[in-house]
Amino acid sequence: MIKNFEQLLSKVKVMKNKTVVIAAAHTPSAIDAALMAKEEDIADSLLVGDKRYIEKYLLENASGFVNDFTIIDTGEDLDLAAAESVKSIREGKTDILLKGKCSTATLIKAVLDKETGLRTGENLSDVLVYEHPEKLVLLSDGGINLFPGVEEKVSIINNAVKVAHALDNPKPKVALLAAVEIVNPKMPATVDANIITEIFKKNQIKDCIVEGPLALDGAISKMAAKAKCIESEVAGNADVLIVPNIEAGNIFGKALTYYCNFRVAHVVMGAKVPIIIASRVDAAETKMLSMALGVLSAK
Repeated sequence: MIKNFEQLLSKVKVMKNKTVVIAAAHTPSAIDAALMAKEEDIADSLLVGDKRYIEKYLLENASGFVNDFTIIDTGEDLDLAAAESVKSIREGKTDILLKGKCSTATLIKAVLDKETGLRTGENLSDVLVYEHPEKLVLLSDGGINLFPGVEEKVSIINNAVKVAHALDNPKPKVALLAAVEIVNPKMPATVDANIITEIFKKNQIKDCIVEGPLALDGAISKMAAKAKCIESEVAGNADVLIVPNIEAGNIFGKALTYYCNFRVAHVVMGAKVPIIIASRVDAAETKMLSMALGVLSAK
């Protein structure tokens, strides 16, 4: 099992290079991510956006790489950049989609276009991977689904499990998070978690172990699980944390970055290719790690 990002990068470096298309690449962190991915031999990049800005940035900051990237000029039109990026995937020119300066909504709109998008019939969900000192832990979904119901949460689990498998975890332990471990009709997260656990017990969710509801401490702390008298394969050692809604996932994910200073990577699963929607304020390293995660998830 891959336990940290260094191991992830080492594995990706020996794989056949894939090409990442960056939608609206005219922003420093996106270009820097493309440069880092090139230097680390992780992926090639197709840059879609304001060609004048991109070439100027490369000349001023990495002149030796000016001729290493193909650029599709869409000016500052973010919708056009998203559409052209999706088109490059449909034409088989690129393998992974990365958000640059455009918003998540703009990119997802292009992805979900019924005629020209990248739909598969599956629900999209964002999988965040954070580097805990003991192992890589997955968190979903803090980026796409606003208030998912049972069906959507099953899809979120399945997407996260695919990423866990890509990280060489053949049977990840999935915790359905809530505030408490007891089912309370006034707390929808506990009700959904109980229903999904029963679905798992009927063998309708494959290649993982699912349990819930579990509070965060009971999911990740063996000491807390023991103190609460929770006996299970998941409690105290969860590999995948499924949050009840986007607010919980968004706050949790940003706390990991800004309070814990954990390194993180994101990938959206459920489309024809992995999609990377790291925040526009994320550092280049985060976007580069997300590229590596996308390459691994696309194999």
